[in-house]
Amino acid sequence: MPASNSHYRLSDLAERFDLELRGDGDQTIDRVGTLNSAGPTAITFLANRAYRKELPATYAGAVILKEEDAESCPTNCLVTADPYLAYARVATLFDTRPAAKPGVHPSAVISETARLGKNVSIGANAVIGDDCEIGDGCTIGPGTVLEAQCRLDEGCRLFANVSLGHGAILGKRVMIHPGAVIGADGFGIAFATDHWEKVPQLGSVVIGDDCEIGANSCVDRGAVENTVLEEDVRIDNLCQIGHNVRVGAHTAIAGRGGAAGTATIGKYCLLAGGAAVAGHTEIADRTTLAADSIAFREIKEPGTTWSAQLPARPIREWQRNLSRLRKLDELARKVQMLEKQLGKLTEDE
Repeated sequence: MPASNSHYRLSDLAERFDLELRGDGDQTIDRVGTLNSAGPTAITFLANRAYRKELPATYAGAVILKEEDAESCPTNCLVTADPYLAYARVATLFDTRPAAKPGVHPSAVISETARLGKNVSIGANAVIGDDCEIGDGCTIGPGTVLEAQCRLDEGCRLFANVSLGHGAILGKRVMIHPGAVIGADGFGIAFATDHWEKVPQLGSVVIGDDCEIGANSCVDRGAVENTVLEEDVRIDNLCQIGHNVRVGAHTAIAGRGGAAGTATIGKYCLLAGGAAVAGHTEIADRTTLAADSIAFREIKEPGTTWSAQLPARPIREWQRNLSRLRKLDELARKVQMLEKQLGKLTEDE
């Protein structure tokens, strides 16, 4: 990462973020980096023990780490119980991306009935529909489209080419990344003997304060009532949230994850990459689904971890296992038959 225009002494960072400083407090930091690439004016972190082997050889100006790793650190360090969280807070000081400037690009199309708050930024070729309300300090990126009657509370940021369907409602400080679609029709179809007929999707989408939705993710509008994301929900790229889903506050869903229609996900849940919740299924608060796992039935006990994944194996080993798996039913029947025969022999004795 190139140097930023910001320079901080380690002692100032330690005081600002309540970290324990060990080393030279006058060391100047002007960027962030990784353990194996950071230079003497960069700060990095160690949170995953898999990278501990890189710590002794780092050239970083400082490392954010746990107490147990401090003795192995060859440079200045900032000690904390949660290095990743501390790094996230420190790294915000070195974000060089420019803030959007208030104003409306000449190519933007804004309805006469739309209402814009103070210090709003509207990018090139954006479209703001009838009766939309844009709160103070919102940023609408280039090519973004808001259909009629959308409402954005203060401080929202929609990046390029985001689409908001009719009547979508966003709370404060919602961030939506490029290509995301909020409020498209849910997958509602009814089979009429020899063809499909569309079920009208008459609800909308309501997103709480401080939510973030990743690039090219979709949150469908409700069929009858609204699809709801409570506050501080974090959704990664390429995720799918079906119609009438409710996602509890502070839940995070990693890439390719999602939920089918009318699923309910509790608060503080974690869905790893590719994990999903089947339709009409409810999972309890603080549930964790491991990567590529699918919850097909209700999870009632809070705080549990579930997994249904099959880790990759060498191809020859997997082929042998698959061959045996195909014969599993036959094998089970043979075992049952042998058990009956053994039981009969035991009785005869």
